[in-house]
Amino acid sequence: MQNNPYPLPPPPHHEFHAPVDLFAAAADADARAGFIMKTYLYLLGAIAAFIVLETLVFTIVGLENLAVYTFATLGTSKFSWLIVLGAFMVVSWIAQNWASSDTSPAMQHAGLGVYVVANVLIFIPLLCLAYVHGGGLPTIISAATATAALFGMLTVAVFITRKDFSFLRSFLTFGGLAAFGFIITAIYFDFALGPIFIYAMIALMCGYILYHTSNILHHYRIGQHVAASLALFGSVMTLFWYILQLFLSRGE
Repeated sequence: MQNNPYPLPPPPHHEFHAPVDLFAAAADADARAGFIMKTYLYLLGAIAAFIVLETLVFTIVGLENLAVYTFATLGTSKFSWLIVLGAFMVVSWIAQNWASSDTSPAMQHAGLGVYVVANVLIFIPLLCLAYVHGGGLPTIISAATATAALFGMLTVAVFITRKDFSFLRSFLTFGGLAAFGFIITAIYFDFALGPIFIYAMIALMCGYILYHTSNILHHYRIGQHVAASLALFGSVMTLFWYILQLFLSRGE
């Protein structure tokens, strides 16, 4: 499964739709603080929902059953994982568009909920691998701790410097397309991308986190906390995926 990397989060963009609201950067201090607090509360809620749902899946279905079914299904063809990734990317695009809706709060929340569920499903193979062959729960906790620490440091850096990292958009777009090309090639020709690719993806995800965090300060509008939290959630989960893969590759 380590030859089948995780799809990229939704590409960076500046299409922030909510014309009736002020940009967070132009709002008064209380409104800006409220927007930022809502964004990170939604992010924490999404992460908590992911953990709870993933735990329920493993508890109800059973680790052994999940591992056998998952590896058997994805092992039937080298294109099986490619189909899964393609479906995940389509769902991610739909969820992002729902979360960015400026007409329906219910649609925004539905988008975030759908994206959380999609992440729960696509993480099952990697978590099964970690449980069965990668040291189990301690490895997962270590990877999650490293992810949280790195995310925290990047977030603090943006909030202290208040720098606008929107200039990273072109780099992230190019890097994402290049990475996607490597992923498709690796799946098609059935070869491992290796630790260098994993390190590159971790660096790319750090760039996404810088980009999305600075957008919260400078480019999102006050009413777009759901869309902002979804963007951060996607970057954090992808970062976690690659850090966990790095832990597993070192365990080999």
